[in-house]
Amino acid sequence: MANAPTKPISPIKTEKPAASGLFATLTIPICIVVAILIFIFILGDASHFEGGDPEKGLPTDFFGRIHKGGNLVPVIMSYLLMVIVFSIERFVVIGKASGTSNVDVFVRKVQSFLNAGNIDAASAECDKQKGSVANVIKSGLKKYREMELEATLDVDQKTLAIQKDIEEATSLEMPMLEQNLTIIATLVSIGTLTGLLGTVFGMINAFAALAASGSASSTALSASISEALVNTALGISTSAISIVMYNVFTSKIDKLTYAIDETGFSIVQTFAASHKNK
Repeated sequence: MANAPTKPISPIKTEKPAASGLFATLTIPICIVVAILIFIFILGDASHFEGGDPEKGLPTDFFGRIHKGGNLVPVIMSYLLMVIVFSIERFVVIGKASGTSNVDVFVRKVQSFLNAGNIDAASAECDKQKGSVANVIKSGLKKYREMELEATLDVDQKTLAIQKDIEEATSLEMPMLEQNLTIIATLVSIGTLTGLLGTVFGMINAFAALAASGSASSTALSASISEALVNTALGISTSAISIVMYNVFTSKIDKLTYAIDETGFSIVQTFAASHKNK
């Protein structure tokens, strides 16, 4: 039995991995620098402390209390900025991948055209929709047309060739959607761990102040405990936001993947049903 031909699939526009990698490479140090500047010039502004002294004065507002959290605060703040920036970037990329209209509506339109045997209308609908889902489906429809003209293969080989083409097109599109999600997933863990590290440092300072004074100094203890709690709060908040955003994006990607699988199955089944007896 002859093997199915491996003709090149239609060109698909994808986000270049190098561009995405460059974005991540630039974003991380920029977020760190911005967090340090916010910590020094905004949170550490003299107006947030009694007597205008950020070093010895007690904080008078929320900004001052965060600044008293210590040197790990800008580190955790940089994590939070990274989550925000990468989340915005993923929203934009996944939004483009979804296309110009609702994916579910688009899939239903394509399936209705397939059921009517109108392949040209289904392809035209892909041109209007655009995005990763439409690109993959259009690639499958192009292969559909190629297999209709193929005379050397049987129906099973043709349907296998269409299915393989859809899988290859999917493998080109889907990795782009998952770019930078590993960074958000990593921030889930290191946000909490860095916050706990700040807590440990704060408690070490608290016991060191207690040992140095020989008696419980309420000012020294409260400052150290405040440092511990600020880092804990920031770390947990960063991790919580990271978890929510990661789950949102994976859910969106799963929805797009399901739409591709569902429509791809319809294309293969339509071809098999319309050519089985030919």
